[in-house]
Amino acid sequence: MRHHIETVFLSRLPIAHWAPLPLRLIVGCGFIEHGFAKLARGPDAFATILHGIGVPAPHLMAWSTILIELLGGLAVLLGAFVALVSIPMAAVLLVAVFTVHLPYGFSSIKLLAVTAAGAQFGPPGYETDLLYLACLATLVIGGSGPLAIDGLIGKQMTTASSSRRSVLSKERPAR
Repeated sequence: MRHHIETVFLSRLPIAHWAPLPLRLIVGCGFIEHGFAKLARGPDAFATILHGIGVPAPHLMAWSTILIELLGGLAVLLGAFVALVSIPMAAVLLVAVFTVHLPYGFSSIKLLAVTAAGAQFGPPGYETDLLYLACLATLVIGGSGPLAIDGLIGKQMTTASSSRRSVLSKERPAR
């Protein structure tokens, strides 16, 4: 009995291969939402904020950030080129940590008061940025999981490589 329990807990459950899917959904949707929010307020408004905190070329950086959030978020959501798009996405998160969130500490929730109008919160810390970074690292290291374009591309490359090897072995004369 004990051996069976250890086997169940120490081995991966069949459902474990689905674990990357919720990570892709939350990271992808989260980045897309942040990109759309910046786009809805206007890239100039975001550029003004970037200028205020001393970011060089604020208009270029505003548009770069918006595009990274929208396109990177979509790529992660679809499980496409996750290792590649994670690099600029991680850069955006690290810049946010060190230029905006670090002075406010770790916690992303700073409840200041509860009034008749509702809860009043202070500025968020870097907790959420670290969670996004951890999710991206997990997806890069562990793979995009099922229903991912990366998996389809990998299968096609493996199939094409096998086909080439088969053709080449048939073309070679026997020694």
